[in-house]
Amino acid sequence: MYPSIARFPKALVFVFGCALGAMPAAGAEEAAKVPAKTKEPVKGAIDRPQVLAPGYTALSFDPPDAGTYSLPPIAPAPDGRVLKTDGSEASLHDAFGDKYVVLSFIYSTCDDVNGCPLATYVLYRLYQTMQKNPELAENMRLLSLSFDPQNDTPEVMRLYAENFAGKGADWLFLTTESNDVLAPILADYGQGVNRVYNEEGESTGQISHVLRVFLIDPERRIRNIYSVSFLHPDLVLADVRTLMQEAAAGGYQAAAAKSKPPLRTRELMAQASHTPLGLPPLEAPEGQEITAARVDLGRKLFFDRRLSGNETLSCAMCHIPEQGFTNNTMSRAVGMEGQSLRRNTASLYNLAWQDPLYVDGRERHLHTLTWSELLDLKRMGNRSVGVVLDKLRGLPDYEDLFEDAFDGQSADMVTTGVAMATYLRTLVSGTSPFDRWRFGGEEGAMSPAAARGYELFTGRAGCASCHEVSEDHALFTDNQLHNTGIGWHHSMGKEPRRQVMELGGGIRIEMDMDALAGTEERSYNDLGLYEATQDPVDRWKFRTPGLRNVAETAPYMHDGSLPTLEAVVEFYDQGGFEHPEQDERIRPLGLSDADKADLVAFLKALTGDNLRLLEADAEAAPVGVPAGEGS
Repeated sequence: MYPSIARFPKALVFVFGCALGAMPAAGAEEAAKVPAKTKEPVKGAIDRPQVLAPGYTALSFDPPDAGTYSLPPIAPAPDGRVLKTDGSEASLHDAFGDKYVVLSFIYSTCDDVNGCPLATYVLYRLYQTMQKNPELAENMRLLSLSFDPQNDTPEVMRLYAENFAGKGADWLFLTTESNDVLAPILADYGQGVNRVYNEEGESTGQISHVLRVFLIDPERRIRNIYSVSFLHPDLVLADVRTLMQEAAAGGYQAAAAKSKPPLRTRELMAQASHTPLGLPPLEAPEGQEITAARVDLGRKLFFDRRLSGNETLSCAMCHIPEQGFTNNTMSRAVGMEGQSLRRNTASLYNLAWQDPLYVDGRERHLHTLTWSELLDLKRMGNRSVGVVLDKLRGLPDYEDLFEDAFDGQSADMVTTGVAMATYLRTLVSGTSPFDRWRFGGEEGAMSPAAARGYELFTGRAGCASCHEVSEDHALFTDNQLHNTGIGWHHSMGKEPRRQVMELGGGIRIEMDMDALAGTEERSYNDLGLYEATQDPVDRWKFRTPGLRNVAETAPYMHDGSLPTLEAVVEFYDQGGFEHPEQDERIRPLGLSDADKADLVAFLKALTGDNLRLLEADAEAAPVGVPAGEGS
């Protein structure tokens, strides 16, 4: 176990400024005497005890062995002008030197124990390890850069740096001349910062931000980005040692050829075991425990085109990771041999808590959903279970993967379904600005417009009657099915003579339908839940979708008929398409233009902080061999 906060050297009291209330200009001795400050409660936020992030405790799983995985370069590490503790100017790249750098953005009066104090605590644990390991000390450098230059002056940062200078390891403390100089650095690193002001427009001294810690190699490339859920000294050290082994092996490409292809497995598992802020605990079904081998296998299946009937489609070709695990350019999915399907591609974020599954509620379990997709002739196009299993058992690159993941069992209906389900369960996303505001008590995490939108969402607009928000988490769904009027209108409503036609790639034009007579797509009905139950009362009922990352998952509704969030708000404000079987909660709302803008602002505040991680994991996934190029 790690030592308690009380046992830390007084020189590190500022690390826990949240608890101790240390002021930036105070030395360590004075800071220890400052009483803890109390925060004003944030309107709409939940007051509850702070849960410490995993980085403060022992890992709940064994870290991977260094060199058994690879870390592809994510992006060049941006440069910028910074100030050293003596007040002299330098470039950020000069501060990196030729070291493996762990870069943390902090400010010394941060009052969120899972924010800057967490980052600095982890860096301190790394510093201790570097002191004991000459190889790490020679090759690593820790760097804390303040995003509060008005208070964290070079003199203040020197107070901290003096405690670590000349003690066998590098830890630099930097600041900038002004917010104007700092702004492009923060923007280039994607480090969002909101400075909190009171009603009089005066600064409160608080800064709302998402924790991001960067691992940068000697070639000044970002190799990993850590967030609250998986920032841990053991994981960072494993990454640094992996990069050092990579250099010894001749560089990334040479090392990657010798390492396992799954590159973010441990981060996915860390998020599943310690779910992000705003989400409930994740409980896998009995016998479907989340393991690294199952995540790796499930990911491989998800991206493998060979699992379709003609070996041209994978799950990921409709559920595109960088498009919110949906398809932003098409209202409805395209299946085998270019067939247009009836429904919009649903996003896969937070599937672990969805029950039932599919927009028509016809499935209850993720492991059976896998086979529903594989055996759908219009989707993945396989005609039997046996065809799929024979193919998996005959592919050399799947040899031993099932046995390793399932205690010697080979590919069968259960192991294939559970492997895919395990990967899908790790696609969790939370810690959005809304979560930090409501569940974390960060006053400036959401804009005033988004806060007003939340009041409408839970109040007069009535959105939360279906998109539920609980006391300690928010899935934004009641997991029920409702008739919104869209399915009824498509089946029963009279279509206008002129319609907007989708040409693909997000391009839409208005057409006179008479000009297309005889060429248009054959009309179809989508009766929703009725197709599963055959009960007439279930006609046109569709499942309430969750709203997390909704700004990333356009177009909307089960048929993709609403292209923007503004169009969705407008649809509900008008009361849907009124008919006798429409859900009684859908009614004209009488919202003003300002109200609608506030609701959209709130919906955009539901974007999680880990989407780049999920995309980076997907980018490194093996994709299988295309049809016609061997097995």
